[in-house]
Amino acid sequence: MKTALTIAGSDSSGGAGIQADIKTMLANGVYAMSAITALTAQNTTGVTAILNATPEFLGQELDCIFTDIYPDAVKIGMVSEKELICTIADRLRTYDAKNIVVDPVMVATSGARLISMDAIQTLKEELFPLADLLTPNIPEAMELTGMSIATEEEMIAAARHISEAYHCAVLCKGGHSINDANDLLFEQSGAYRWFYGKRIDNPNTHGTGCTLSSAIVSNLAKSFSMADSVARAKDYISGALSAMLDLGHGSGPMNHGFAISGKFIEENKTEA
Repeated sequence: MKTALTIAGSDSSGGAGIQADIKTMLANGVYAMSAITALTAQNTTGVTAILNATPEFLGQELDCIFTDIYPDAVKIGMVSEKELICTIADRLRTYDAKNIVVDPVMVATSGARLISMDAIQTLKEELFPLADLLTPNIPEAMELTGMSIATEEEMIAAARHISEAYHCAVLCKGGHSINDANDLLFEQSGAYRWFYGKRIDNPNTHGTGCTLSSAIVSNLAKSFSMADSVARAKDYISGALSAMLDLGHGSGPMNHGFAISGKFIEENKTEA
């Protein structure tokens, strides 16, 4: 069985972060492992508290994983402190990690900055150059390039800029009023491809970014090409949204297990 590692924060409500990543990896046929960068107290209505791991502990988590069950692919989500970013980059280099996907969680959809400017600079200097794929949304791509992005042509220009700066592929995610959920994959060769998607009328979209990047990592771990990994991940997340799970009082989670079947998922239909 192929293996994948997620390095990210814990979401106590299970819709995003480590929990969403593990569910997604399982549903996409790989064995999931995790190194937790932070604990969060949150639910579908918001985040109440955050407790970051220490760099020393995060390093120990990564040492234990890489020296025992070596991951076939690695996904990195939100990391808010520069010391933690440096620890991750050091271990990825030490263990010569493969198939690295970085979801550069820096700016919320609302435009609010989620990490400090010095942490963003550390991401650019230490982590991005190690990535095989970066998956910024429109606000994050604007943050990385300093460019305005209001058209598909500007998405292409921004993705090219990021790809050339960090020598990696870039998946620039639409869905921020640029187009109807269409994403752009710009590969290191300079070739690019649009992945067209129909916007699904489901208000429960908590964890979509985490889920997409983890699905891509799962497929890279299984030796699919970058383009095929993105295509399969897009199909998976569309199915998870279309399942219309409705939990919580805010923006709820998707059904990561919509395609899992078998006797072990059956509910007890016997009436008392």
